[in-house]
Amino acid sequence: MPPTAAPSAAAAPISAPPLFTPVAAVPHDDAGAQRTSWGRLFSLARPEAGMLTIATVALLLGSSLSLVGPQGVKILTDAVNQPNGREVLKTTVEEMLVLFVFVGMFGFLRSWLYTLAGERVVARLRRDLYNRIIEQEIGFFDAQRTGELLNRLASDTNVIQNGVTVNISMALRFAVQALGSLAILVWTSWQLTLVMLGVVPFVAIGSMLFARRVRSLSKTTQDALASASEVAEETLGNIRTVRSFAREEFETTRYSTKVNVAYDMGRRLALTYGTFQGAMGFAGFGAVALVLWYGGNEVIDGTLSLGDLNSFMLYTIILGFSLGALSSLYADFNRALGASTRVFELIDRVPVGEGRGGERPVNVSGRIVLDNVDFAYPTRPDAPVMKKMELVLEPGKILALVGPSGAGKSTVAGLIARFYDPTAGAVTLDGADLRSLDTHWLREQIGTVSQEPVLFACSIEENIRYGRMTATHGEVVAAAKAANAHNFIETFPEGYATLVGERGVRLSGGQKQRIAIARAILKDPRILVLDEATSALDSESEHLVQEALERLMIGRTVLVIAHRLSTVRDADTVAVVDDGHVIEAGRHDELVARDGAYKRLVERQFA
Repeated sequence: MPPTAAPSAAAAPISAPPLFTPVAAVPHDDAGAQRTSWGRLFSLARPEAGMLTIATVALLLGSSLSLVGPQGVKILTDAVNQPNGREVLKTTVEEMLVLFVFVGMFGFLRSWLYTLAGERVVARLRRDLYNRIIEQEIGFFDAQRTGELLNRLASDTNVIQNGVTVNISMALRFAVQALGSLAILVWTSWQLTLVMLGVVPFVAIGSMLFARRVRSLSKTTQDALASASEVAEETLGNIRTVRSFAREEFETTRYSTKVNVAYDMGRRLALTYGTFQGAMGFAGFGAVALVLWYGGNEVIDGTLSLGDLNSFMLYTIILGFSLGALSSLYADFNRALGASTRVFELIDRVPVGEGRGGERPVNVSGRIVLDNVDFAYPTRPDAPVMKKMELVLEPGKILALVGPSGAGKSTVAGLIARFYDPTAGAVTLDGADLRSLDTHWLREQIGTVSQEPVLFACSIEENIRYGRMTATHGEVVAAAKAANAHNFIETFPEGYATLVGERGVRLSGGQKQRIAIARAILKDPRILVLDEATSALDSESEHLVQEALERLMIGRTVLVIAHRLSTVRDADTVAVVDDGHVIEAGRHDELVARDGAYKRLVERQFA
């Protein structure tokens, strides 16, 4: 059996779960699901129940007191023809001022507490949503656009914030005012109230149709905005490529196209809003005209005082305004419901292969076996990357993978870190299938330096310490020295406190690579995966890094993935991968002597 083949005693393959399960959208026309969504939407504010209770009490008191205002107008109107009219006027105005002071105090308390609760709800929701997103498996991110996820974190959560706090406050306020006004109207004149309520059925039907239309358009608008965000995120994240090809106009056109789609949806939404508001305005003023006609006749007949008619008109206006506001709020609640559907889809999604609670072996030697592995990326299930792959990585040894691009070399690293699970066969660590291990613990045993190292927009020291967050400054410096990074870091005016910029843009490629290597060294893992890790280093730096890696090999497994064959000469084993499986394996000198695929790779590279 060749040195890279899996032993027959390897653990029996475990059937792999599906790598990526698309999230099905919650159907909006399903009444049961919609009721559940409404309940869950409002349950987001449950932790703020105490604060919202106080705010609601303030709301009820303030709204109830505000209904007393039109009674003052009635008294003042009727006092005009009274002998003591001036005294009544003075007393009534003073009482109304005191009343409005309390209304303002309760209004402040209501607005402050509801808004504060909303901020707390959206902050908690964004944290929970971000935690769920970042826990998803790599296959999920292969299928999702970053801009789409960012839109969920920013735009959708903001819509939900108003839906579960401030809008509830406004809805309760207008509901109290509407019910209170209606009760006073019936008490004042039930006949006149029936005349005024003649337009209510038309308002109710219009509101239902309006809300349904707004819900559909709002969801489409949010999706269009998310698509535009994807383009912007992609373009700005690759601005140097855009500039190097002088494609600013192309990207502007591409973004404008997406924005125009969102604008078209917004235009339709604006038309819907305008039509609804116009119709409701006509209905409201029509009701006022009917009240003036019917009530004026009663005043002329002497069955209703002028003060009663004035107060009735004010209550009618309050009722109409409240009903109109409730209709708009109902549409806003439907927008929040649509946004919450997308958010809950992400929160409820269970990551595949990312759960904790598996085995956490105490002693790890680092023997990794790929046993008869088949694999295809979840976004391309019909394009297999590995076919019956068999490979062994021994502790304390360096295994180098070489071969053409797309042969499956980097995929081996992804399987070892369990970014993906094989579709057939098994990957084992010290005889244990990776699917039986705690995923978080497994990745703590692995240090990785990728082909294109990504640095965070913080200091050099913070980037290196990312390998082990508890490391001291001395340990960070030691890791940098081992990676041959210390000397160039010391040339910067701020040394290890130097900010590297977004994705390390302020550093050269070789400098970024060495910082990434220092980060992996600081982690002090059992397994080292170097995916083209030395590709940006000069010969001297590469030699120093190799020396550091040799000191780290004791008790560790090292996987080197390289196109440059000069980086694998000293590997204990070189495996040539092509078309998803190992076609040749051995030491460098042995493979060159065989006159096989490896020798042809060497000849092509050094020709």
